[in-house]
Amino acid sequence: MEQNVIGKDLTKEAPRSPKTRVGDYVILGRTLDKCRALLAGNIGEYHFDCPLDNMLFGWKGIVGNDFKAAVGGGKSDEEMAKWVDNHGQPKSQAEKAQWREEMLKSSLYNVPEKREFFVSETSKLGLDPETPTFDWLEADDRASYPQLVA
Repeated sequence: MEQNVIGKDLTKEAPRSPKTRVGDYVILGRTLDKCRALLAGNIGEYHFDCPLDNMLFGWKGIVGNDFKAAVGGGKSDEEMAKWVDNHGQPKSQAEKAQWREEMLKSSLYNVPEKREFFVSETSKLGLDPETPTFDWLEADDRASYPQLVA
């Protein structure tokens, strides 16, 4: 398949915040940035089809490899939001809004098998251990790329 992928170089900058909405979805912008970087060969330390991406993929019932194939075709953010809408389990606007709010508030602190890891990682950044996961990811990105902080 010909790759028509333009995106961020994640060896030089962080992907978008998981809070950034693309279409009706949080996580999607960050997932797109990581997928495009993977396809372009500049994903750096990030991972595509990771547990964060799978929060969206699992909820929608889509597969990472199918998503990657669609991204590899050069689809825009808006086209990928429509692709997500049209693949996997259909979701109503109310279901999307509820899921989005749950994701914004969720914390790995509340996942017993992840708690020790999360407490360690949040403490490195001076964050409360019950920090929402998305806030931790933003802080980690700022710490990893301090030259980009305005």
